[in-house]
Parts: sequence; structure tokens; C-alpha cells
Amino acid sequence: MSIEAQRYRRILTTHVGSLPRPDALSEMMAGGGSQPGYAAAVHKAVDDIVHRQAQCGIDIVDDGEQSKPGFITYIHERLAGMEARTDNPAQLDTREKRAFPEFYAGGHSGSRPAPMLCTGPIRYIGQKQLETDIANLKAALKNVQVEDVFMPAVSPGQIHRYHLNRYYPSDDDFLLAIGEAMREEYQAIIAAGFMLQIDDPHLAMHYMLEPALSVDDVRRWADHYVEILNHTLRDLPVERIRHHTCYGINMGPRVYDLEFKHLIDIVLKIRANFYSFEAANPRHEHEWRLWEAVKLPPGKAIIPGVISHCTVLVEHPELVSERIQRFARIVGRENVIAGADCGFASMPRAVPEVHPSIVWEKFRSLSEGARLATRALWT
Repeated sequence: MSIEAQRYRRILTTHVGSLPRPDALSEMMAGGGSQPGYAAAVHKAVDDIVHRQAQCGIDIVDDGEQSKPGFITYIHERLAGMEARTDNPAQLDTREKRAFPEFYAGGHSGSRPAPMLCTGPIRYIGQKQLETDIANLKAALKNVQVEDVFMPAVSPGQIHRYHLNRYYPSDDDFLLAIGEAMREEYQAIIAAGFMLQIDDPHLAMHYMLEPALSVDDVRRWADHYVEILNHTLRDLPVERIRHHTCYGINMGPRVYDLEFKHLIDIVLKIRANFYSFEAANPRHEHEWRLWEAVKLPPGKAIIPGVISHCTVLVEHPELVSERIQRFARIVGRENVIAGADCGFASMPRAVPEVHPSIVWEKFRSLSEGARLATRALWT
């Protein structure tokens, strides 16, 4: 049964993408991933992570980004025209860092500077790596029962944000070139039968990352960016595209997250049928009421976060159910898929923000909460 059909029968569950990697695989990634047995380790990690998602009751699964050293940095071996910076720039100046300098000086997650430079024409050269990712995910799906499958791919804007342009005559030219190159990855993911997820945190994070800009400035920037993003996504089937934006993995105060009320109308212009956003953490949970005044376009669905990566507390299933029901009673039960605020392992870390055992418990709570919400909404 298709995801569209299931949307009219019960609340489906999914998440955002990255999931904890096995320690041994993380160590191999830190060593460059050229060790003997690395390919086999990735293959097994994908198989294990897909089965684990299914066991926890996740309906729409992915490969956990097990092959990627980072949700942005994986493109360093997939795009020609980039080279590493040789300087050692300081951490970015952000609204959060200005407000809480002692906290971020202590080594907590913060915004990093651009690690790479664009010094030549951008073109896609990651065909081999992408083929391997697709093959690993297809192999892992052979013995599991799920409703659908997605594969995340970083947005052109996210690459643009964290890579300095030293080749193209303008920022727009740089962004358009990135988009044209990444289209090859986007097209291949959809052609493989998977849903394409565009990972686009910088859309929501731009206000925090640019202290000199006003909210109106950021809205003008976002509106222009979405026009270029839609150009990149042209001709791709919208029913197989989901867009994700968030405020990053940062487990910090986050008082300078841009309120979603300033972005919601712009997000809904994006050429996708599914919209994933933060809605479970204490800075954004109240924003469910925005949908009382915003009309969801026909055929679209939302994927609000009903569990969060910003806390190690495991949300109670009844709270998860309540969160789902709030959205469902406004936009329609058939237009809500229960998701997470963000990924749980955007890159390998010696000490992950959320321990793997907690991630899986959160997923079980997500699944049980969706069952409770289904019972309430379809009774």
C-alpha cells in the first residue's frame, strides 16, 4: 500500500535521517575510511540500522546516513571544484555565541566556519558512492516490512553556506552551480524508488548565523533562496520530495532561533509535498498554533517533530500522542506524519549528544504515541 493510501488509515512515523553509527565504523571514518573492511562495515551498519528502525515501529525509514562522515561533509568527495582551507578560522560569530559566550567557550556545539573553498567549476563526481549507498539500502530492505523509504541529501543552500566561493562571479551563480550538480544525486535517489529528503537547516538557522540581519532581511533572503531551490528541484516529482529544516544539532539555550511564524509561509512555497520541522523542543512546541491561521495547500503533508534531539529525556507516548493530535485536528489527520526535530548523529562523535540507547527508546515512544493518536483520531 502506498504512503498516500496509508495516510488515510493511520498516523505514520518517520524521522529526519542521521542515526548513531557503530563505534568501530565511526573510528574507521575518523581514519579516512580507507581501511580494509570499511565497505563491509558500512554495508552491515546500514542493514542493522534499517532493521532496528523497523523493530522500533518506524514506518518510513532510511539508511541512517551510515556511510556519511557528516550530513554536509559527505559531499567533499562528490563535488569537483572544492578544496580544503589551509587556514584555521575561529568559530563563527552568531547571536547565540554573543549571548552565551561562556557556554559556547566550554566546547558545546556551535556553528563552525566554512571548511572548504570553491576554486573551480562545480560538478557531480559522486556517482560511485551514491550507487553504493543505494545498493546498501536496497539490500537492507529485502527482509523488512516498511511503508516507504527516504534518503537524505544536503541542500544547495547548506553547501553554499559552509563553503566559500572563490570562483563564481556572484553568490547566486555559486548557488545555482551547486544546485545543478546536486540535481544528479536528487534524481538518482528518486529513480531508485526512494523519497528524496532535502536537508536544509540553514534556511531556519540564517537569522541566528547572521547577527547583523533583521527578521525582514532574513525573510527577503529566504524568499529569494527558495526561488533558487525550486529551480534546482524543477521537474522532479513533488510527491517524492520531502523538505527538512531545523535549527541544528546544537543542545544550547537557542533563544535566537528564528520563530517559525516568520518562515512558515516561505517554507510552504518549496517544491515538495512533505515538510519536516522542529516542533517538540521547548523553544518551538508552542508553534503548533500557527497552523490555525495557515492553510496547508492541497496534497501537502507536514512532518512535525514530536520527539526531540535536544534532550535526553524520553518523551512519554501519551505526550507524543497529544502533540500529534494537536496538528491533526487542525490540518487533518491524513496530512500529518509523526517525525523528529532533527537527526541524532549528524556526524560521528566520540561522545554523541544523545546516546544510541536513548535514541531507540525515543523511537519506541514515537511509534507508541502514533498508535495512541491513531486510536484517538480514528475513533
